[in-house]
Amino acid sequence: MDDLDRFPFTFGIEEEFFLTHPRSRMLATVAPRSLLRACQRRFGEAVAPELLRSQIELVSPVFERCGQAHEEMTRLRRGVAEIAAEKELRLTACGTHPLAAWGEQVETPKDRYRQLMDDFQIIGRRNVLCGLHVHVAIPPGVDRVVIMNRVMPWLPALLALSTSSPFWHRAATGLLSYRQSAYDEWPRTGIPDHFRDEAEYGELVQRLVSAGAVKDAGYLWWAIRPALRYPTLELRICDACTRLEDTLAIAALYRCLVRWMARRPELAAPWSPFTRRLIDENRWRAKRFGLDAEFIALDGGEHRPCRDVVRTLLDDVAEDARQLGCEAGLGHVRRLLDEGTSAHRQMALYEEARQRGETRAKALHAVVDWLMEASVPAAA
Repeated sequence: MDDLDRFPFTFGIEEEFFLTHPRSRMLATVAPRSLLRACQRRFGEAVAPELLRSQIELVSPVFERCGQAHEEMTRLRRGVAEIAAEKELRLTACGTHPLAAWGEQVETPKDRYRQLMDDFQIIGRRNVLCGLHVHVAIPPGVDRVVIMNRVMPWLPALLALSTSSPFWHRAATGLLSYRQSAYDEWPRTGIPDHFRDEAEYGELVQRLVSAGAVKDAGYLWWAIRPALRYPTLELRICDACTRLEDTLAIAALYRCLVRWMARRPELAAPWSPFTRRLIDENRWRAKRFGLDAEFIALDGGEHRPCRDVVRTLLDDVAEDARQLGCEAGLGHVRRLLDEGTSAHRQMALYEEARQRGETRAKALHAVVDWLMEASVPAAA
């Protein structure tokens, strides 16, 4: 316990963004390569290409404190947005772009991405999706897969807090996270199976590698996984968050959740033959309804509103938040429960425009205008 009390549970954040033409509000199908070069000259490896030329990724350093994350991610978002503006583009954070047409996209000319497109064909071309990934370091001697099993029941709630993809192919989908549904087309995604430990997880990876199905563990794209290159447990289920405050709040909550499950293993939900399927059912409800979802209890009890599940979790990890300095982030999670996510705001703007008599295209323009504005933190 003393070792866990002292362990900092360092963390990192990866955010994916779209690049948008500000006048047409359309996705920039072929962003200039000079943009990435300019970003990398200024920020180094903190800025990376993504599968499509219309995307860009921010990769944080390792953080020990939430304040560091706020300062650095603000600097990165503002700096990359400034460079994009010089190229007459805008940084846009959302799980799906309201005006994107997948058939118009162009892959990034990189060997790994070419191979993915060749392997997955239309599934790769339809991957016009942006996500948020959060890494949290696991203490030495603690099995990452064991912690992964304990954390999995809360994945649908973390998705619900991040929803930002209610539109697809220039139409409302009726889902708050269509990104998760589209991503389900890929193999080795969604809720992982239950593995006894990292050794058993590694055995699956080795069988897949031996069969030529994957190159390495990095090709297992589950909603949560032990990272390949780092001693971390990587959260992958979340939509890209439009507002940086939402990103930081989810990262803080996930960090606290990991610490809580590491120090209180007796509180982990027992695993049964039904557990993974029930978690996946709750994931569907989070995709469809977001924070308004009703979650099935894994123990056979009464179903519970997603907001109540999150509020209970916030209470459970209060001690961890104090120890890690995450109180402000968890306070923002409570505000999200009251105010809603990016998906709620996008749908409200769309519906307000339609009620004023605007066409669907004009209503989507209003949504993209907000996305472009809200994706860049305002100056202090």
